[in-house]
Amino acid sequence: MYPNTQEQGALQAAENLMNEIMARYDPSHDAFHVQRVRKTALSIARALSAQKPDLLVVELAALLHDVLDKKYVSETEAADPYGYFLPFFQSLSLEHGLDLINDGRAREIVKVVENVSWTTEKKLRSTGKIEEWHRTCIELHCVQDADRLDAIGAFGIMRCAAYSAAVNRPLHAPPGRLDTAVQHFYDKLLHIQERLKTEPGKQMGAKRHQFMVDFLNSVENEYNAEALEVACTA
Repeated sequence: MYPNTQEQGALQAAENLMNEIMARYDPSHDAFHVQRVRKTALSIARALSAQKPDLLVVELAALLHDVLDKKYVSETEAADPYGYFLPFFQSLSLEHGLDLINDGRAREIVKVVENVSWTTEKKLRSTGKIEEWHRTCIELHCVQDADRLDAIGAFGIMRCAAYSAAVNRPLHAPPGRLDTAVQHFYDKLLHIQERLKTEPGKQMGAKRHQFMVDFLNSVENEYNAEALEVACTA
């Protein structure tokens, strides 16, 4: 039964690495975000048991998916993800007897990590570089959907506000400004639902998408609110 003792050791090691690196990131991309993605990715994977996703690949990729986020690390650090994570995978073999390098799963995990990003997928689509692997890798789809689900709905709203505060981006501004948190919903977040890959992800995404729509309607209504004239009673 998953996870066995070796896998438990590997997961704890990945969690330790993630916590150490991401302690310096802002609350929009912190360890709690990663744990939510981990939980949701596993939930999706288990709901897709007929497709036999590799749960260890899903869980390790979810734990590591933001360690090399380009918003927080240098281009040099992000240039060679497999080289960056190789010492970690080597330590799993030495300390836990789990050789993910020779069985090929280390490269698969890193490939998932490299391709989770919305921006990465957008660039691949725009340049015609989406391959069959991108279309069929169920482990990638589980982690992608989980990460994107955390970008919408209630948590997505909080994370958008948190990142905006971290980079000093206005939350809202009069019409005409495009550098606000609210504009980010229209540029990206409202489009996420249509890019979810799995049926469980789509089901969860529908409710979260509507929550954002209702939130944005409330923002608009509150911004345009006018006080009602109150009748004077003598």
